[in-house]
Amino acid sequence: MTESAPDFTPVTLITGFLGSGKTTLLQRLLADPALADTAVLINEFGEVALDHHLLERIDERTVLLKSGCLCCTVRGELADALRDLHSRRARGSIPPFRRVIVESTGLADPFPVLTTLHADPVLRHHFRMANVITTVDAVTGARTLAAHPESVKQIAVADRIVLTKTDLAEAGTIAALTRRVRAINPSAPLHTASDIAPSVTLLFSDRSSRDAAAQDWFDQQMRTPTTAEHTDGVEAFAIVFDHQVDWTAFSLWLTMLLNRYGDAVLRVKGILDISDSEAPVAVHGVQHLVHSPTHMQSWPDGDRRSRIVFIVQGLDPDAVKTSFATFCGKPRNRAAAA
Repeated sequence: MTESAPDFTPVTLITGFLGSGKTTLLQRLLADPALADTAVLINEFGEVALDHHLLERIDERTVLLKSGCLCCTVRGELADALRDLHSRRARGSIPPFRRVIVESTGLADPFPVLTTLHADPVLRHHFRMANVITTVDAVTGARTLAAHPESVKQIAVADRIVLTKTDLAEAGTIAALTRRVRAINPSAPLHTASDIAPSVTLLFSDRSSRDAAAQDWFDQQMRTPTTAEHTDGVEAFAIVFDHQVDWTAFSLWLTMLLNRYGDAVLRVKGILDISDSEAPVAVHGVQHLVHSPTHMQSWPDGDRRSRIVFIVQGLDPDAVKTSFATFCGKPRNRAAAA
């Protein structure tokens, strides 16, 4: 008996700069039987498209977007392709699918893909952004980050990062690149392609089930400096506080911040101790886009401090921290509220 389609089909974006191993990773993932019911959208830059052939899986659920860039003319085509897949699935004219993977061109800024799902009135009622997987080339990654700003954004928005070609790079090169990647995105779990067996569980956990990911996130923050500075103007910093926060005040502050400075906020995510709630609330945003908060079932461990991680470009961390303290004030402590 065929399972019914999910109410909101999860969409995973696989991004990473040119030659970083996106197609190879996708090929390995699609070999997992758990991904048999997956639709794949591929976007390449150039006149001749090859990636869909390299996948060795051509069927009605594999869609090749026209040559171009997801950050410009192909945005509309991406929306059209998703709407068409949804329509054909509903009519039963293609095999059913329970998730969508979008492999973007290595030249694409990933943000427009995320906004496409959020902005389109049809898509946002049938699809949801699950996560972003970013591949990073261990051999050329450092040079790429220095020369191509879009590669920095690809890492900054990642939920999971896969370091590829580690068998071809020197240990010192890998260590330096890992520090650079960690400085850009301190919280995303970092994997190496050589250690990954095709695993849906490993790479495809999404924002609707964050308890395990939250534990990884807490652990990483304990090992990461509060602020990391870079010559390209990208900084990662955290706001950590041990008092409860009023959700209305916080959501207004975050909305105003992103409305004014969204272009400079590459990534924001956090776990909050909310007034009148025993369980934490997870928040997640990219530039001007804020996803719906996730009410977690419980705290992942005994540390109940609220933590918000920002990855910004050209925005003063102290100004953000001052703004937060001024606007949100200092709500009552949990102990005092009991």
